[in-house]
Amino acid sequence: NFTGTLQSDGYKAYHNLTTKGTISLLGCMAHARRYFEKALDNDPKRADHILLLIQKLYRIERVLKEREASVAVIKRFRMRYALPILNELELYLIAQKENVLPKSSIGIAIRYTLNIYQNLKYYINDGRYEIDNNNIENAIRPLAIGRKNYLFAGSHESAQNIAMFYSFFATCKTLNINPYHWLTDVIDRIPEYKANKLAELSGQNHTFIFNILSK
Repeated sequence: NFTGTLQSDGYKAYHNLTTKGTISLLGCMAHARRYFEKALDNDPKRADHILLLIQKLYRIERVLKEREASVAVIKRFRMRYALPILNELELYLIAQKENVLPKSSIGIAIRYTLNIYQNLKYYINDGRYEIDNNNIENAIRPLAIGRKNYLFAGSHESAQNIAMFYSFFATCKTLNINPYHWLTDVIDRIPEYKANKLAELSGQNHTFIFNILSK
């Protein structure tokens, strides 16, 4: 039933996602930038020019964060300052596409970026969106680092339970809630809680968050 925006890299499988709702794809500028960083040895002139333009986009984001700009201000600021840079970058990529070898590092970087460019530009349409998904990548890094350590969960059911607890604790982390306090409170409440109201104990429930933070 999900309807909303999904931010990811350019993996083609995401284009085939279907739900009862509507999914808008939002690209990740950090992934595109990495391709051009790899292409610096192959074609320093083109790669460096593109990286400088991307750097200007990130400078805009840094200014907005430093000013703690509102969602509305972020959108207006991006439309005024980021959009011209994005258009300049797109025109440059299109112009250089036929001047590089397709299988070279710079050729791969340019084609990857152009293939998802509309998704990359999409972040300027809403001040809530991020230019990349680095925040979520940082949030799930412990999972990636620990993956080999947790390779064997004992059973399929155990693996599902682990995944659920990861989700709970990641939500607490995002909302600056101590997961130990949250879990202790839930364990105390859950024996007398009605089954159809268990969702109220989720870390995302605003009333529950307020109760936890006020302790």
